[in-house]
Amino acid sequence: MTLNCNGQLIDLNSPKVMGILNVTPDSFYDGGRFKDEKSILTQVEKLLKEGAHFIDIGAYSSRPGADFVSEVEELNRLIPIVTSVVDRFPECVVSIDSFRSQVVKTAIDAGAAIVNDISGGQLDPLMFETVGALGVPYIMMHMRGTPQTMQQMTDYPDVIKAVYTYFSERIQLAKKHQIKDIILDLGFGFSKTKAQNFELLAMLDYYTNLHRPILAGVSRKSMIYKTLNTTADLALNGTTALHMVALQKGAKLLRVHDVKEAMECIQLHKALQK
Repeated sequence: MTLNCNGQLIDLNSPKVMGILNVTPDSFYDGGRFKDEKSILTQVEKLLKEGAHFIDIGAYSSRPGADFVSEVEELNRLIPIVTSVVDRFPECVVSIDSFRSQVVKTAIDAGAAIVNDISGGQLDPLMFETVGALGVPYIMMHMRGTPQTMQQMTDYPDVIKAVYTYFSERIQLAKKHQIKDIILDLGFGFSKTKAQNFELLAMLDYYTNLHRPILAGVSRKSMIYKTLNTTADLALNGTTALHMVALQKGAKLLRVHDVKEAMECIQLHKALQK
């Protein structure tokens, strides 16, 4: 189970960590914290030193009800940062968090190596064609609607089966467009109720039947802090608890705000496996 990232083969048989870098003013946890090149590069350096294998850069907040961002604005926010990160940290494997094919292509041309698409190709009809032509790994997430409408779209007869069917269909379509390295993200917090999020996490190992690596993105999300009656700022302990569950259920990638703690979780999981 490997990913080909700009010619570098990354083995996912041992779980890896993807550090989150949001260059947006309105992300639910770290929005507005990294406003200039110096603070952004300092944060990337911190994430890499703590053990991040990938840095996921996003310039369009996908939190529920997030403001619309034009493609031009997304590119203006994103591309200078990608260029700076790649120049400063040439060994860094950069992932691009976008559902727009033109943004993805421009970012890959600037040195990024992975596409992270919250829409699984549903919000841009050219996404699969573009990713296939670029020949890069593709993170395919489950979501209904858009960030503006998704939380009104949580009516599933059976959320476990609905998400499984979605991935089965999207994987086949992606393969027709020559996308080879596909990673699955169940989309915790995206068009799901709190109860549905926990139902999916409890059944995460079911999705290993699709024979694709699974990314768990639960870091500091509302499923944690609302359950604990706290805030995103105080949700690190809950995040770590659910990271261990995800690893035990077969997750191969943890997408996180707090790399050091996630790496410790993986280290303990490995000891447990031995």
